[in-house]
Amino acid sequence: MEAIQSSSLGDAAAQLGEISCHLKATEDIWFICCSCTYFTKDQHGIVSHLVAHGDEQVMCHHPLMSTSSRSVVNSNTQLHRGDRFFKCKLCLQAFADKGSLIQDNQTHTGEKPFKCKLCPQAFARSSHLKDHNRTHNGEKPYRCRLWPQIFAQNSHLIIHNRTHSGEKPYKCKLCFQAFARSGSLTYHNQIHTGERPFKCKLCPQTFARKSWLTHHNRTHTGEKPYMCRLCPQAFSSSSSLSRHNRIHSGEKPYKCKLCPQAFSQNSHLVTHNRIHSGEKPGKYKLCF
Repeated sequence: MEAIQSSSLGDAAAQLGEISCHLKATEDIWFICCSCTYFTKDQHGIVSHLVAHGDEQVMCHHPLMSTSSRSVVNSNTQLHRGDRFFKCKLCLQAFADKGSLIQDNQTHTGEKPFKCKLCPQAFARSSHLKDHNRTHNGEKPYRCRLWPQIFAQNSHLIIHNRTHSGEKPYKCKLCFQAFARSGSLTYHNQIHTGERPFKCKLCPQTFARKSWLTHHNRTHTGEKPYMCRLCPQAFSSSSSLSRHNRIHSGEKPYKCKLCPQAFSQNSHLVTHNRIHSGEKPGKYKLCF
């Protein structure tokens, strides 16, 4: 597989125009954006994407872009440049089209009209359902450019890329810790607040998040909606299925920074790290 990277947007467009004269439809060539994780086999697609980053030189240089394509690109560029006219009254977000505003409102009302046909989950946005469906069909179109790992969602690839860059953009306001994922910061904040508003109706347990309560309820009902496609096992949560799938794939994404060992689960890495730190579990009490 040959990959063609875009560098400077205007220069890249000119280069793509020259390359197009020599490409055959049967060649397996990927166009890769150097400004983000986007990649495609479609030459028009990469040109539209480059313009969406904000450089009209692409349209000037590229000889194959039709008037209709330019119209689509102009619309796409609007989205990236912040010309957004539909504003939510409940949060600070604004959107370029009314449909996106309606979907945002559903995140406030809790409405989830897009239901999975294979499991009980439902979503406020159709795009979220599309991403979720890949957990069932196994599709993983997003590839890491540095490792052979692939992902079902672009957001997962972005988070994964932070393992290479070391970026931790989510910082706690109450202590020095920072995180690569927003969800990790949310979990961490519960150490400070201790809030657990979601209560189980069948036992005394309480939870900080509704999703945790949903997973917990399955310990009472015995429901296991997440089925492994390679063996008969089933699980009560998608995260448990993901961990199990690594048994089949052999994937070990959790790597020790002090030695060559790698692990399929983060908990195994935490246990392993005690070999290096000399920590003895149970010797110390945690104070919050």
